[in-house]
Amino acid sequence: QVQLVESGGGMVQAGGSLKLSCLASTRTFGDNCFGWFRQAPGKEREFVAAINWSGHDTNYLDSVKGRFTISRDNYGNTVSLQMNSLKPEDTAIYYCARAVVSYIATTANYYDSWGQGTQVNVSS
Repeated sequence: QVQLVESGGGMVQAGGSLKLSCLASTRTFGDNCFGWFRQAPGKEREFVAAINWSGHDTNYLDSVKGRFTISRDNYGNTVSLQMNSLKPEDTAIYYCARAVVSYIATTANYYDSWGQGTQVNVSS
């Protein structure tokens, strides 16, 4: 497994922006797909976004398309999630995760390493 450390969460008003970052401690960072998931109170964890090993392929939850952008820096071992036009329904704990595959993975069963999570609160 890999240690993943998220940062960048916080409180913001609706319409605002936040950028989440995830630093991975692995020498093979560039081999794997990485993703972001979230879990709101009383709800199940859901997929938000994923990026393949090269960064040339991405996938998003329908409700965040056009508002969120996932990116990666294979030299800096980081994955980021830029979140714009935030809505109250985006409020959740956001988790960074590493997949066991190099291509896009959108379900949790493909991921073997998870960060501790970072809280995002969006007020109306």
